Amino acid sequence: MTDDSSDGLPVRYADIERASKRLDDDTVVKQTPVERSTSLGEFVDAEVHLKMEHLQWTGSFKTRGAYNKISQDVDRGVDNFIAASAGNHAQGVALAATKCGADSTIYMPENAPQTKVDATREYGATVELVGKDFQETMSRAQSAVEGTDAEFVHAYDDTDIIAGQGTLGIEMYHDCPEVDTVVVPIGGGGLISGISTAVKHLSPETRVVGVQATGAETVHESLDKGMPVTLDQVDTIADGIATGGISETTFEIIRRNVDEVVTVSDTDIARAILVLLERAKQVVEGAGAASVAALLSDDLDVAGETVMPLLCGGNLDMTQLQTVLVHALTERRQLLQLRVHIDDQPGKMQDISGRIADQGANIRNVRHDRSVEDLEVGEAYLVFDVETNGKQHSASIIDSVEAAGYPVSDITRTT
Repeated sequence: MTDDSSDGLPVRYADIERASKRLDDDTVVKQTPVERSTSLGEFVDAEVHLKMEHLQWTGSFKTRGAYNKISQDVDRGVDNFIAASAGNHAQGVALAATKCGADSTIYMPENAPQTKVDATREYGATVELVGKDFQETMSRAQSAVEGTDAEFVHAYDDTDIIAGQGTLGIEMYHDCPEVDTVVVPIGGGGLISGISTAVKHLSPETRVVGVQATGAETVHESLDKGMPVTLDQVDTIADGIATGGISETTFEIIRRNVDEVVTVSDTDIARAILVLLERAKQVVEGAGAASVAALLSDDLDVAGETVMPLLCGGNLDMTQLQTVLVHALTERRQLLQLRVHIDDQPGKMQDISGRIADQGANIRNVRHDRSVEDLEVGEAYLVFDVETNGKQHSASIIDSVEAAGYPVSDITRTT
C-alpha cells in the first residue's frame, strides 16, 4: 500500500473508501466470487482468476456507482432520478432508487435488449425507449431533466459514480493481492477509472489494462489528441461498452492510472463468450466477455503472470446469444455451409445427404437453388447447412462429396 496516488485527480482513494462503507449492505451489493480458470490459464500460459461481477445483483457492477450517488442525493432531499442507459446502468439506477425510496425514469435506446428493458422495469423504474443509439438517447434524457426537480444520473461522468465503481477495485485486490495484471472493459471509462484508482493505491506495481470494442474504440485517439474523442456512431455486439466516448473526468484518470489499452473485434468477443460457456460454465454478455477476449488475443501478453480479467456483466439477451453462438461456431468451422453443383435428377439429394451422414455429420437444413444465372437448363445447386466437429471434420466432409464427383463450394465465410 502506498500514499494516495490519486492526488490531483477528481476521484481519490478516500472517496472510494467512503463509498465502500455506504455499500456495506449485501442486499444492495454483494461480494462476488473469484474462480481460477485452469483452461484459460493453459491458453495464455498464466494463472487466471476470473472476477465474476456478472453474478452481482442486476447482473453487473453498475449498482455500486448508482447507489453511492443516489443514496447521498436522497439524503439531500432528491426523490426523482433520470438516467440514460443501454441496459446495465439502467438496472443499477432502478434498483438503487427503489432501495432508497425514490422514483426513477430510465431512457433506453429503441434497440435495447428486451431482457434489460424488462429487468429495469421490474426493479421499479419507468422506461422510455427513445433514440437510435446511445448518444441520441443520452441527449433526450438530459433534455427531460430541464425544468424539473429530477437529478440526472450519468453512467460514467460523475465522481460519485466512479467512486462507487472503485469499490470493485478494492474487492479485486483483496481477492488476489498477488495479482500482476487486472483487465477491465472500457465504455465511458467510469468502471476502469474507479478500479484503477483503487488498484494503483493498494498495489502500484499492478498493471491495469483496459479493453475496448473495435467498433466503439475512442481511448487511443483521445490519448493521442490529449482530449476526449466521441464517435458519431458505434457498431459492436458489446452494447454495455458501446458509449462511443469517454468524459473529461474519466479521460484524466485513464491517462494517469491505466497502463495499456487494447481493442478486440466482435469476432474476438463472440469467441470469448463461447469459451466462457464451454470452459467456465458462465453466461456473460459481450461487454463482460471483452476482458477475456483481450486475454485470448495476440495484443496482450500475460505469460507467467497472475491475471484477473473482470467479467463485468451477465445480462445477455437470448436472441443475441443465438446470434453470437452461430457466429462463433461458424468461425470455428463447427457450422458449415456447402453449395453442391448437381444435375437436377431424382436421388441426388439422397446420395449427397448419405455421404455427409457417413462422415458422422448432421444436416440442419438443405435447399434447392434452381433460379441462379450461371446454371444451365437441368442443373441446380443444393445448399447444405451442416453441423461438424471442427475444421478437420469439415474438410473430410467436403473431400467425401467431391470424391463422388460433385463440384463443391464452401460458402460458409461468404454468407
